Amino acid sequence: MTGRTMYRIITGNVLGDDMRRTLALATLAASMALLASPAAEARDQIRIVGSSTIFPLTTKVAEHFAKTTGEPAPVVESTGSGGGFKLFCGGIGEQFPDIVDASRPITGSETAICAANSVRNISEIKIGYDGIVLLGSREAPGMELTARQLYLALARTIPVKGASVPNPNEKWSDIDPNLPDLKIRVYGPPPTSGTRDLMGQLLLDKGCATFSDIASLEASDPDSFRLLCRTLREDGAYIEAGENDRLVISKLEKDPTSYGVMGFNNLERNRERLQGVPINAIAPDYETILDGSYPASRALYLYVKDDHQQLVQTLDDFIATYVSEAVIGEDGLLADNGLVPLTADERAATMTNAAKFAGN
Repeated sequence: MTGRTMYRIITGNVLGDDMRRTLALATLAASMALLASPAAEARDQIRIVGSSTIFPLTTKVAEHFAKTTGEPAPVVESTGSGGGFKLFCGGIGEQFPDIVDASRPITGSETAICAANSVRNISEIKIGYDGIVLLGSREAPGMELTARQLYLALARTIPVKGASVPNPNEKWSDIDPNLPDLKIRVYGPPPTSGTRDLMGQLLLDKGCATFSDIASLEASDPDSFRLLCRTLREDGAYIEAGENDRLVISKLEKDPTSYGVMGFNNLERNRERLQGVPINAIAPDYETILDGSYPASRALYLYVKDDHQQLVQTLDDFIATYVSEAVIGEDGLLADNGLVPLTADERAATMTNAAKFAGN
């Protein structure tokens, strides 16, 4: 009798019932393991979260991708950059986003949270430039501001005679008699927004630092410096407007005495409805944002979860589409929608950085 014959006799007769139960349990366990694997959880739609500034741009790319490839359009959500990173860094798997649109670089603390949740392989892809702009409707009084004046309009406390006091400025003209005699009312992004983060860093910090007593804190006590410079008013002068830029634009048109803090692409896509406020005598436009002379210019990014390449089969093709000349080039889809394109050398670097997604 051979070993194989003996095995059949044992499994089929002597231990038949017990073995069948054991095999059934083993089969069930293997099935559950398979269901838990990334391949079994694969989905056909990319999930993207993040910046409200980039939201309309990525939505355009998603529509373009679906139209040109026949694949399902990615699902795009406007959560703010900070909110997007929180979701993105939650883990690996079908329930977590694949891409974050970000209007600022990922922070060290966000990278640490990602790593703690096994999100360690992340690609940063720069797609172009934008600017943080103070906008008003076409009917709003035209004005120009310095970073110092913007700080004096929006900060919760300001220095007066050597002391930090609750902001007393109710009208723009309280700051400077040459500014409009209108109540300060500015709609702006919430704390989860990258626009809010960079408004503090690029504009409010600079305005705040024009006061020598506060400027000295930047080196000696940076936490106190940021607290003084970036904490915004809660008395109605600054109004958190969520992540819906279209809603803010509607509010500006209904109330021409108000202004809003948004990304430059909102201005570029709505020139017939909006006007931008120059900062430090420099107007926001393509040239000043690209050359960096506009004080609140910034780069825009995609952060991609590399480990989801096998989870979402269309991820590679979507990234290749996004970084193509047809989309982010000088005459590309997004240039027509307010994105300030990268230089030719920068675009070449972006395409090289995204090459890992080609052909997978």
